[in-house]
Amino acid sequence: MPDLLPMLGRTHGNRSAVTCALKCDSACARPVPNLSTEPTFAAVASQALVSRRAVLVGGAVAAAAVAGPQLLGLPEAAAVEGRPAPGERAVRGGFSFTPIAAVSDDVDAMTVPRGFSWHPIIRWGDPLFHDSPRFDPTQPDADAAERQFGYNNDYTDVIVTDRRGRKALLCCNHEYTNRQIMFPPTTTPEAEADVLRALMAAHGFSVVELERRGTRRPWRYVQGARLNRRITATTPFLLDGPAAGSTLLQTAADPTGTRVHGTFGNCSGGTTPWGTVLSGEENFNGYFVADPAAPGSARYGLTDKPSSYGWEQVDDRFDATKAGYANEPHRFGWIVEIDPTDPRSTPRKHTAMGRFKHEGANVRVDDEGTVVAYMGDDERFDYLYKFVASKKFRPGKSAAARRHNLGLLSEGDLYVARFTGEQRPDNANLGTGRWLPLVRDGRSQVEGMSVEEVLVLTRLAADKVGATPMDRCEDVEPSLKTGKVYVVCTNNTDRGVKAGKPGPDAANPRAANKNGHIIELTEAGGRGDAETFEWDLFMVCGDEGQAGTYFAGWEGPVAPISCPDNIAFDSRDNLWISTDGQPGSIAKNDGLFRVPLAGRERGHLVQFLAVPVEAETCGPVIHDQDGSVFVAVQHPGEDGTWAEQNSFFPDYVSAGERPRRGEWRGPRPSVVQVVADR
Repeated sequence: MPDLLPMLGRTHGNRSAVTCALKCDSACARPVPNLSTEPTFAAVASQALVSRRAVLVGGAVAAAAVAGPQLLGLPEAAAVEGRPAPGERAVRGGFSFTPIAAVSDDVDAMTVPRGFSWHPIIRWGDPLFHDSPRFDPTQPDADAAERQFGYNNDYTDVIVTDRRGRKALLCCNHEYTNRQIMFPPTTTPEAEADVLRALMAAHGFSVVELERRGTRRPWRYVQGARLNRRITATTPFLLDGPAAGSTLLQTAADPTGTRVHGTFGNCSGGTTPWGTVLSGEENFNGYFVADPAAPGSARYGLTDKPSSYGWEQVDDRFDATKAGYANEPHRFGWIVEIDPTDPRSTPRKHTAMGRFKHEGANVRVDDEGTVVAYMGDDERFDYLYKFVASKKFRPGKSAAARRHNLGLLSEGDLYVARFTGEQRPDNANLGTGRWLPLVRDGRSQVEGMSVEEVLVLTRLAADKVGATPMDRCEDVEPSLKTGKVYVVCTNNTDRGVKAGKPGPDAANPRAANKNGHIIELTEAGGRGDAETFEWDLFMVCGDEGQAGTYFAGWEGPVAPISCPDNIAFDSRDNLWISTDGQPGSIAKNDGLFRVPLAGRERGHLVQFLAVPVEAETCGPVIHDQDGSVFVAVQHPGEDGTWAEQNSFFPDYVSAGERPRRGEWRGPRPSVVQVVADR
């Protein structure tokens, strides 16, 4: 068992060793890939100490078609009303709710505020097309999985597509799978090979049409709708940008170095101003067997041990030690762009945006039309990046404008961040920083590396220029109202603990950082192409009263929070934060939280919902003006087995009860809508 679950007995609190193995190839049980000996934060901090702190100013349709599956009402026991948070009053102003208290990590229920109900829009295995087979986890089948909603939904967006608010597109990543709770054990190699192929088909991305009777009502998905689409680990992709065609990307199956099959490890993402969706290929290393001595292998966590998923047993390209496949891992770790309005379009992987463990990418267009994308590398002691497109955004809905904008992320400049600053006793830290160029005007800015090498081996390039090692940058999102950028650092329990690794600094203020923090970054002049910025610590997470916590200067009660992951903004520019890892750090179920960014309530954090046992809160979408919040509930009951499941979300079929059509007595990752009761 230790070989299969290297983190067993080594996780914090109740953090799942299964999650560690499947989601990130047990990264914390392995040496940190960043072995850079570049100057530490402390060595450069004295260059730019500052004493300012920025003051912020307050700155859908008919029910599902007949072809669609009926999502039946849930048992009353599953609809848990959250206990009001002690000492908190109701949140007022537009989207009102009573904050809930934290929920114990053994509760297998979706917990929402009084006056709200939750509705699963779509679940793992729900059929997407007219000819999709009915969900049946006892019979794993790749062909069926390719025509059903995938597993472990992560980044999500709900894009309303008509003026009446009755039609929408749901766009969703499927990050990874958990064979032990998805399908029964097999007895032959041939049967297990079928399971592996089904797991490949459950990865990737989904586009699904939604309908509803009217605004402020629950959405239903439409089976067989024209725009429904599944993208999997075998879907054809194009590589574009400066590294496309490079010898570093060529394989025996693709001597052109421009065509790739599949995407996986898709974590977070973003929706662009021109209507496409970006998806980050994150922990791709766990899918490959590779030569550990090959250039870049150690830096990207690639080893010659059997992969976490075993796909090399059914597809030779996942064994990069075989002749002709050494570069296959180089073809993953990119930002993917998908057009959800054209199911026949070929998705693209943008080499101009660099290759690392992309959490996601989020785009802002500044007042000058400059297009900038912010990106985090989700690894201990790795970096914060931004990409600035060479061409300006073209507004409007003409065909010419759309063609132009679809090419914006194919060419531009790539930067990595270096922070300097002032560390204060209360962690009200602040400072300045520089964007260090890696590629500018089509030329490498890294000595000894070509443009292609910088883009394919981006971590090595960032090491060379002396970027600041961070505490796992996950979601990085700009406010579209203020232009300020919020950098979510989820945790880093190695900081100041492992020999030879950096200790705390102003931008990463805690040793053995198990709870995480959020940085607020302001570009110089508000320009997307600025090469300097100011920053402050917006939030240092933890339980209220815990040493080192900081909530943007707020001195009143706050909800306990740990391991911030994904973020979103509502129409009033409040920040909503979803978490991944609270069971292991503060023994609470993961949740969704709201915090104002400006005004007298700045830093006043409250909790809105909690997800079921062993689940993670992903992909928050806030339609506050419509009275709705959406989350992707990922890996419920992760530590169970086929024989002994730990969660029964969202169907909650009772023991001995016969499941209704489309239901299952077992955990199903699902996209959920929480809506105010009428």
